[in-house]
Amino acid sequence: MFSVGYLIQCCLRIPSTFRHLFTKPSRLLSLLYNKENFQLGAFLGSFVSIYKGTSCFLRWVRNLDDELHALIAGFLAGISMMFYKSTSISMYLASKLVETMYFKGIEAGKFPYFPHADTVIYAISTAICFQAAVMEVQNLRPSYWKFLLRLTKGRFAVMNRRVLDVFGTKASRDFKGFIPQLDPRYTVVKPEIEIQPGS
Repeated sequence: MFSVGYLIQCCLRIPSTFRHLFTKPSRLLSLLYNKENFQLGAFLGSFVSIYKGTSCFLRWVRNLDDELHALIAGFLAGISMMFYKSTSISMYLASKLVETMYFKGIEAGKFPYFPHADTVIYAISTAICFQAAVMEVQNLRPSYWKFLLRLTKGRFAVMNRRVLDVFGTKASRDFKGFIPQLDPRYTVVKPEIEIQPGS
């Protein structure tokens, strides 16, 4: 799995360095011997090794195959995240954990079945990210903020965040007093008026 992780990271880096390869062929070496390539390889290699090793060891010691082994093995395999500290992978794995626990709960008769529950879980996760993008931009990863700006053609940046400061999240902190030019006929409060708590 180390080689798979290494090759994945190399392939992800090729588009960004492709145009430079013709002008500076020496960039090919930096593409192949990049620290991140080895980190992803170490993460995938250690994750699979720890998981499989722990699972096999518990099966050998207890002489039975149990779902509890997967839980313990997965917990221990999480240590491999120290090789590749990626918030994206962590968030993805956390959302898949919630989804898996929900469907296991349905199989055990502990949770009721809802049609399209996985879609609802994804929608709630996305809503949390969007809420952070509106109320607490400073807590978003810069790459995710840039992605949202590209996705919405910059509309996320032209919101009147000064009116949200009343909630104490410092929503307008990174916008240097920006006030959008809004048509007063369609606003309840003038955009430039400071809103105080309880008003």
